[in-house]
This record gives sequence, C-alpha cells and structure tokens, in this order.
Amino acid sequence: MSDVPLVIAGAGIGGLAAALHLGAGGRKIIIIEKAERLEAVGAGLQISPNALKVLQKLGLGSSIRAAAFRPEAISIRSMRNGREIAQVPLGMTIKRRHGAPYLVLHRADLQTTLLEATRQHDNIEVRLATRLVDAEQDADGVSLRLETSHGSDHLRADALIGADGVWSTVRRRILGLRQAVFSGRTAYRAVVDIEGVAETWRSTTGLWLGADAHVVHYPISAGKKLNIVVLVKERWEEETWSTPAGSETLLARFPNAPADLKALLQQPQGWLKWALCGMDPGSTWVDGRIGLLGDAAHAMLPFVAQGAAMAIEDAAILGQCFDRNENAAQALVAYEAARRERADRVLRVARDNDGIYHMGFPLSLARDAVLSRISPERLLSRYDWLYGWEAD
Repeated sequence: MSDVPLVIAGAGIGGLAAALHLGAGGRKIIIIEKAERLEAVGAGLQISPNALKVLQKLGLGSSIRAAAFRPEAISIRSMRNGREIAQVPLGMTIKRRHGAPYLVLHRADLQTTLLEATRQHDNIEVRLATRLVDAEQDADGVSLRLETSHGSDHLRADALIGADGVWSTVRRRILGLRQAVFSGRTAYRAVVDIEGVAETWRSTTGLWLGADAHVVHYPISAGKKLNIVVLVKERWEEETWSTPAGSETLLARFPNAPADLKALLQQPQGWLKWALCGMDPGSTWVDGRIGLLGDAAHAMLPFVAQGAAMAIEDAAILGQCFDRNENAAQALVAYEAARRERADRVLRVARDNDGIYHMGFPLSLARDAVLSRISPERLLSRYDWLYGWEAD
C-alpha cells in the first residue's frame, strides 16, 4: 500500500463516506474542503435501504437511526383536488423486503455522523479552508496546487477524488468536462417544527403532484421537525445558485391548492430556493488517477430521491476497487465500470419522473387513474432493482 495519500476534494456526504471506505484498511486519506467550518446547512434527505445498508456496514446504523425518522408510507396526492391517488408502503414492509428501513433525516445530521466517524481514524485528515486551485497528474501520482488561509500550498497524492458537488472544480477545471446545467426547475426548501403540522403528516411522507410543480414533505430530526420541498418550473434570474425567498412569492403560485396543502405551505416564515441542475447519462468520470464521485460525477434531479444514496453507493464501490487494485488508475477504471450503468439508469428514471410528476390536465387524470389501480406492494416492487442493491 502506497504511503502517498489519496486526496478527496469535498467534505460533503460523498466525500466523507469515501474517506471512511478508502481509509478502512489503513490507507492515508486527506480530505480538502474550501469551507472554513462544516456548518449545519441544507435540509432533509431520504436514505433508502440501498444506502442505509452501506452506512450500517460502516457501523453508523444506530447513530443515523437516532437522528432519523422512519415514515410508514408515501401518500401520493393530487394537487388539483387534494385526494389521495395511491400509497407506497414503507415502514416494516420495505424493511422486510430489502433488509433495511427507509429513513428520512436532516442532511446536517448525516454529515455530522460521517464527520465524527472520520475522527475515529488516525489515518484520515480533514483540512478545512483549503481550496483546490489546480492539479496535474503523471505516471506516479497527482500534484495538487492549493490555496489556504496561510497562502499557497502543494500536495502530492496517489489519486485525486472529486467529491466537490454539482459545481465541481475537479470536473470543470481539472478534467475539463461539461458541468451540470440548469433544468428549468427550482426547489424551495424549508424546515418547520412538527407541533404546528397536522397530525396526518407526522408519520408519513407526502407527495403532491401538480401541473409543472410538486410538493414533498416528511418528518426529520427524529420526528421533531418537518422538511418541506416545493419544486416549480420557473426561470432562474438570481446571481447565485441559491437565495432566500419570501413566503408570499411562493404562496402566490398556488392560489387554488387544497386547503390542507395550503395550510402546510403557510407554516414557514421564509424559504431557501435552489436552482436544480443536472447532467445527462454517459458523462466521463475518470481520467487516469483522477476520478469523480456523487454529484460531481452524476448530478441528478431529485425526482427519485437518490442523490445522496448514489454518492454513498459510489463511496462503497470506490473503496472495494482500491482494496482490489494496488494501482490507483486501475482502481478508478474498475470503479467507473462498476458504477456507470446503475448511475445512468437512476439519472434516466429521475428525468422520466419529471414528466410523470408534472403532467397537466387532462393527462394527469389518466396518470392518476393508472396509479390508483396499482396495488401498494406492486408500487413498491417497481423499485426493487434500486432499493435491493447490495455493495458486495
């Protein structure tokens, strides 16, 4: 095993998970992160069985379950009339089917759990306030040029893993690949106390389908908070890719929403809106000793709730490939070969769901009729290929 470290750019969920997998065998890992401190940013995310099983194998299952919530079902409803169209069972049903529950939690809780786990490894180092400026590779490794609070710095790595998100420096500046592009959709996110929410929404995930818009909400923070996400079709005219938004602006988009949905959307005092960006299937992830992971490799729209899960899966397979290949370049080739087809399939499903979720009238009537005739178990079984995945 080389004494030269593997360097991971990005201390998000994918980067921290990758560090744990790559460092499990004693390999030296350095995570570089441009933020000066890792703050509790973001909102809720969904951890399906395929991702949770990976995290459990890292020994993090109990910590994650303590911070998460296990919804009993997904209630799919019409934004036009408020009626329930269908219900997808979760709870014990999905646990029996796939060996692990379906959890929802705050992104910051998962990131904190992963960060604390890295601190238990003497061979994993996290360097904050460290920005990757450039990198050049040769036959023996990668030379990185960094910028820190103390000035310029250099680092030699056996390989460089870009886990630095949708706006990846590794992807754009170093590999010269096309970045994710704006999808024409915006996500408004907010978190509220569960006490102000109707009892109906305290144990399930709600999914409201409407013309060019949909709403998702679910409990997080061990059931003490409710995460609300509203996705709409609109132009993006802001100077940054995320910005605060007032409640009046959002509520004005839903003048005819069902009363219980409107009451839910009135709960937040304000929202944070994000431009949703994604990539097409077939993009390159690896060049020699430099590779991409998570959103940097395959940024996807959130219409299958698998962004974090795919990064966690990537991390597990990346670790296995480095365990089986002494040469970093060979390990990265094996990693991309193992992951590409599955990630591309999820990208395509997310794109297809975009059209299905946002059908206008009268096509939505046909969609709702079809969904209402499918049994709950069959609705769940459609994603057996996704939720039943095993890292081995």
